[in-house]
Amino acid sequence: MKQSMTILPKLCLILLGGALLLFAGCEKEEFFEETRLFRPVLNEPLEAELNTIIVNMGNIREATSYTIEVSRDSFASVLYTIESDTHYVVINEETLNGESLLYATLYQVRATAHAAEAAFDSRPSDLGDVRTERFPSVLISPTEGDLLDALARVRWQVAGAPITHIRVFRGSDERLTDPLQTFEVDAVAQDTGAFIVSGLKAETEYQIAIYSGTEGETLRGWDLFTTIASAIDLNDPNVINLSNSSNPDTLEAAIAMAQDGQVIVLQKGFVYNLPKEPLDKSITITSAYGFGSVKTVLYTTGNWNFAEGATIDHVRFIDVELRGEDIGGDYVFNPKLDTRTVVNELTFENCIINHFRGIIRIRNQMFVSNFTINNSLVHHIGGYGILTADTDGVGNAAFDNITLTNSTFSKVHVFMQSRQNAQSITIDNCTLNEVGDPDGIIFRWRGEEGLLSNVLDGITITNTIWGPAWDEGETGNTAVRGIYDGLENTNFNVVNTYGTADFAFTAGSEIPGFPSLVYSGTADELWVAPDQLNFNFQDSGFAGIRDSGDPRWRPF
Repeated sequence: MKQSMTILPKLCLILLGGALLLFAGCEKEEFFEETRLFRPVLNEPLEAELNTIIVNMGNIREATSYTIEVSRDSFASVLYTIESDTHYVVINEETLNGESLLYATLYQVRATAHAAEAAFDSRPSDLGDVRTERFPSVLISPTEGDLLDALARVRWQVAGAPITHIRVFRGSDERLTDPLQTFEVDAVAQDTGAFIVSGLKAETEYQIAIYSGTEGETLRGWDLFTTIASAIDLNDPNVINLSNSSNPDTLEAAIAMAQDGQVIVLQKGFVYNLPKEPLDKSITITSAYGFGSVKTVLYTTGNWNFAEGATIDHVRFIDVELRGEDIGGDYVFNPKLDTRTVVNELTFENCIINHFRGIIRIRNQMFVSNFTINNSLVHHIGGYGILTADTDGVGNAAFDNITLTNSTFSKVHVFMQSRQNAQSITIDNCTLNEVGDPDGIIFRWRGEEGLLSNVLDGITITNTIWGPAWDEGETGNTAVRGIYDGLENTNFNVVNTYGTADFAFTAGSEIPGFPSLVYSGTADELWVAPDQLNFNFQDSGFAGIRDSGDPRWRPF
């Protein structure tokens, strides 16, 4: 009896285990639905070697092949489509069926991974962009000083076989197939490495190429040359031609004789004294065309003024350098006038402005309607800044509209200040570094609070890069006072504007919404040599490299 009671539990366990096995065997086998392949990603960043692009993607085990697409307009159109059975692709003449990529050209690349069934192909993956290298060449890239309206100076390093021919092509003829002009290079030019190409049209792009060989059969290099606007007609009766005068005092004499609205053309590269007699008429002062980067200089040890009671439509400085002797005492203009005096437009176009206490300081009954700096370099400016309106009380000296565009400002102790309302301030496509002392002034609107202390239509700052304070004393403090005084009812519109990591506001002086973007490195990491006014980009990965800061520093 004891034996049968022992066997029974064992039998039950065996039967239960069998039932469980039977139940498990009846369960349905689980299948997973097939899905799209993952988008391809890069093993290494896109790389260019000469005019070849290397695409090194991670291998997708389930992929049977890949499609690589190449574009130059962010895939508004596709230039090339390459089918590959490998994740490592070299884009060159072989993969492009005999056609080569262009040199020094920005391309975008994307890839799609293919499965055994097309329904499971990956989505296209944007792999980024890459610029092919420049053609190995002795040609020196053109600078502003090499380009005139109908002429271009072509320069090269004298090395290897002599340069015998120069050919000019349309700017759109990127493969150099249909020359517009051919020049034979004489022995003197071969020895000096410089030749003047003529017969060009103003404001036109050209590809200009240099060649060696008896018939110019060996290409040695080429580059894009863009001519500038037509020169002023020196025979125009509205022009006073001083382009052959090197007398430093001739400018003042010419202005005294000039009619309202005339244009004075100075000799390129010479130094003239800034006039001292107050100005009572509209005038444009510019430089004659000529090769080389040295500008005509207007030099002062004091300042110029406006004639009391005058109404002047415009004063324009174009393509000149304005230079003071003393950052602690000189100005371009420093009028203090008791009779209402108005300048409708004061413009600095393609100028260099440096070593002034202030560019313009106005007091009492002096008014400037439109103040503009465009395409200019401003550096070493003292305590009266880019501009100062310096008289308290309703109806006194004021600026209305202030516009700074496509320009660079550096080593400026004070930026802007006023004791009156302004109408508008616009800062667009500018580079600013070492602007404002430590805890110093960016905007100081110090008129009666709420009545004379605002910019009525607001301050707009767009597509701009802003670096730290000018810490001339090496204190280690790189913060500035964005709003030093006033602006309590002023709207700020800040778009696509970067501050470097070493930019900061002194607590309590912040500009709302500024900066709209932050660069993670310092000014020294972003730019090549900011202390030496070289704002070419050192960090080629900077997100704003194509659309922020003064355009002269952008690489593309």
